[in-house]
Amino acid sequence: MWVLVVVLVVALMIPITAILVESPLGRSIARRLEGQGDGGGGNVGELQRRVDVLETDVEELSRSISGMREELQFVQRLLEDPDKKKRGS
Repeated sequence: MWVLVVVLVVALMIPITAILVESPLGRSIARRLEGQGDGGGGNVGELQRRVDVLETDVEELSRSISGMREELQFVQRLLEDPDKKKRGS
């Protein structure tokens, strides 16, 4: 009798387990377990590298914008009084 109960419990647990594993919660747990198997720091290292790259890009864009701002101010000064240079010569 106990054997029949154990077989029925195992038979019912198989589809329940399959449903849980295929759910979003099951996938989330699987991803977390995979991350821990790799040492747990793989994602953090990748994110740190991406942040460093983005910081470098932002610094380059800031320098570029500063240069463009100076050029724009120069052009604006030339456009405000183009005869000023001719009078000064």
